[in-house]
Amino acid sequence: MELSSKAAFIDHREAVWKRCLNAWHHVGLAGLLEEMSNSEKEVPPWLCRASHCSLAVCRWVSSFHGSLFPHLTMRSEDLTAEFSQALDWAGCSLRAFAWHPHTNKFALALLDDSIRVYTAGSTTVPTLKHRLQKDVASVAWKPLCASILAVACQTCVLVWHVDPTSLSTRPSSGCAQILSHPGHSPVTSVSWSPRGGAMLSASPVDTTMLVWDVPTESCVPLQRVGGGGVTFLSWSPDGSKVLATTPSAVFRVWETQMWTCERWPTLQGRCQAGCWSPDGSRLLFSVKGESVIYSLSFSVSDGEMQGRVGGSQSATVVADVSETIFETDSEEIRIGGEVQSMTWDPSGERLAVILRGPPEHETNRPLIAVFRTRNSPIFELLPCGFIHGEEGDAPQLMQFHPHFQKGALLSTLWTSGRLSHVPFYFVNAQFPRYTPESSNAVSGNASSTTLPRTLFTET
Repeated sequence: MELSSKAAFIDHREAVWKRCLNAWHHVGLAGLLEEMSNSEKEVPPWLCRASHCSLAVCRWVSSFHGSLFPHLTMRSEDLTAEFSQALDWAGCSLRAFAWHPHTNKFALALLDDSIRVYTAGSTTVPTLKHRLQKDVASVAWKPLCASILAVACQTCVLVWHVDPTSLSTRPSSGCAQILSHPGHSPVTSVSWSPRGGAMLSASPVDTTMLVWDVPTESCVPLQRVGGGGVTFLSWSPDGSKVLATTPSAVFRVWETQMWTCERWPTLQGRCQAGCWSPDGSRLLFSVKGESVIYSLSFSVSDGEMQGRVGGSQSATVVADVSETIFETDSEEIRIGGEVQSMTWDPSGERLAVILRGPPEHETNRPLIAVFRTRNSPIFELLPCGFIHGEEGDAPQLMQFHPHFQKGALLSTLWTSGRLSHVPFYFVNAQFPRYTPESSNAVSGNASSTTLPRTLFTET
């Protein structure tokens, strides 16, 4: 359709080779073949017939590929809404959130595609806007740096350089680097290495995961056949592994020394959410269409495992979060369902999970389930409470503060447009707190749990 509409503005007195070159430039191979098949009087009959047959084969392959990966037929905005970690990306005024890993500030992406940077103790709130900053799906601060923020956009990755000492509330668009790659849009996820040396980006329509060297604006593509694209990236805190989910029923874990990967197929649907333990020895993940949390353990030794991912052969079910009904004097309360997203406290003591129930059950509204966790000497996952919003409000996104000294601090974005901070006060039992320079984790057997039968909120 695109080629036929453009044909109205093409001077058909041009030579056939010029029209073919123009069609190749604007549409690609399919446009070239269509132009040759429609030029019966200007090309040899055998070339016209060959072009017509080749065009039919291309259209058949394209339709077959689309039936295998239906998301490839979706609009860019719908792709971002489908594969974003947010509960309601399209309808909520808050779309992305990220705490800075070292300083007490965070970035917040809004519905109008602007990003605001809030810093503790400062009344200056820089607002970041750029003509290419559309459909923001993810934001990530560069570690070991106070001023660099990566933004996953519709057509590219924007890397903002925001001077923390500047009093300007509107940095110019010249403060942003534009990182783009053919066929790599929309970008739905960005992730920095724990030391900030490299950045990853992913698109659900591109099977290639890009490793960016931001200072030189160059990238190395890492491609694997299958999956239909890459939707979500998560770098392990120790920097040794990367989780890469796809739109289909398979996800991969990459090791970052030789950049090899292992794949894990799922039975029912795609990997919806995943998070790493603070030492990188364990991956918790969920599958769309299922109401359980799985666990994969990984070796953290550096000697024999070089160039190997080292994951366990199969995943273990560690939590059943399926729907549970609570009877009260006045109403029936339903809690539980599919996992939308997960985040693990940097101390390794708390796990927060956004649960969404079936849409047909109005009494089962989305909420946050909180678990008490321990990773050493054995892995334990114990339910300890729920966090819910006001009537009609639901958790959109969440993230733990990276350096809360009195326990854990969970920051939550709500669909009403609110941002709340919920503190969990406890004494850390897993000393020392993990840092990228050291690792002393011991993995063990996983213990399984289900949702509790009592309803309360821990504060």
